Amino acid sequence: MKPRAADVILGGGFAAGLLDIVNAIVFWRLYGGTKASVILQAIAAGVEGKAAFAGGTGSAALGLFLHFFIMFGMAAVYWFACRRFAWMIAKSVAAGVGYGLLTWVAMNYVVVPLSRATPPPFIAYWFIDGLLAHVLLVGLLFAFVARWSAARGAQA
Repeated sequence: MKPRAADVILGGGFAAGLLDIVNAIVFWRLYGGTKASVILQAIAAGVEGKAAFAGGTGSAALGLFLHFFIMFGMAAVYWFACRRFAWMIAKSVAAGVGYGLLTWVAMNYVVVPLSRATPPPFIAYWFIDGLLAHVLLVGLLFAFVARWSAARGAQA
């Protein structure tokens, strides 16, 4: 029972990427009235630095691309891992929660610090939202897509 790469990486990566970016856009819109384009430029700032905020639609498009690139990468890592460790399919909730926490740690303590982006200040609501989003919208989503894909492959 092995999940298919296309299901987990493309399907799971796209779904998680879409849900995660919508979550961020809605959170920052409600919290501070921030426009979606500024959220996307903040992602592009990881590569462009502060110049991203003067980059207009080009920087916003780069931010969206980078967001999905990272999400497809996270999905690929999950796919490789669950092919190697069968327990991740059998215990998908535990695997998904664990992977969601791992991706949150990686993004906040590795990716963002190594990028050119200015880390946001600590905001308790954003901390909670980000943690929950990575567990529910990323880790568990990948886990459930992988389990579904493996079961689908077993029926074929």
